[in-house]
Amino acid sequence: MDKVPGSSIVIRDVESAGELREVEELQKQIWGLPDLDVVPLTQMIAARTAGGVLIGAFDGEVMVGFAYGFVGMEDGKPAHHSHMLAVLPEYRNLDLGRRLKLEQRDRVLDQGIELMTWTFDPLQSLNAHFNFNKLGVISDRYFIDFYGRDATSFLHRNGTDRLWVSWMLTSARVGDRAAGKGGAGEFPEAAPLVELSEDDSPLSGDMKEALSSSAAYIEIPMNIGEIEKRDFDLAAEWRAATRNAFTQAIGAGYLVKEFFVRGGGTRRRGAYLLVPKGIGGDLA
Repeated sequence: MDKVPGSSIVIRDVESAGELREVEELQKQIWGLPDLDVVPLTQMIAARTAGGVLIGAFDGEVMVGFAYGFVGMEDGKPAHHSHMLAVLPEYRNLDLGRRLKLEQRDRVLDQGIELMTWTFDPLQSLNAHFNFNKLGVISDRYFIDFYGRDATSFLHRNGTDRLWVSWMLTSARVGDRAAGKGGAGEFPEAAPLVELSEDDSPLSGDMKEALSSSAAYIEIPMNIGEIEKRDFDLAAEWRAATRNAFTQAIGAGYLVKEFFVRGGGTRRRGAYLLVPKGIGGDLA
């Protein structure tokens, strides 16, 4: 059990049937999932009993966030797949997401497992910053419409493309990020695969030139949610442009290593740094 400093919140196992029902309700409340898409109590019980991890953040008796994952296999070795992480909006200034992940990491390491994986939408800049900068993940897999083209959550309006990220739990990189050290550093010299243009549209670079360089980058807008509401066609352009760039680069042997926030004002944007495997970009 982990006590969050300066608050009454504790992080501990989700135990009772009532608490499992709270996890169901949080899925609906935070992601807008219909009943059909909610991970149910019965599945969570089975996964937990088989070695999965289900922990909650509790403000008194009220669950305000949770992390849920299950045991899997990656390249023939045991891994833990973290399927869901959620925190209520009014509690997101307490670093609960990172604390839940670190507690999850401890539980998984106690099982002798050294790799955790999960997916996220690469157009979501806040998630990208959290995953790469705060946790130290890397990625060499991109899935097109991972949850299908007709997923029902409001989060899936613009397709369900996902980066599959690897969290190497015992690596020095992850240890440093967990301790609040390290980070992306200075943005290096790199070739553009996609850039944010003056009119907020995606501008594709020279793919052949970028993928012959020692580093390439893919920019994204910081506010894709606002763009989806204001101009869905533009949001769809961003999905198409970044999908092409990620799939081409990963197919050419690059991996996604860092995420930067660049510029300011109306020119503030995110940028993924991609490097060839074997040139500062090994998964180990």
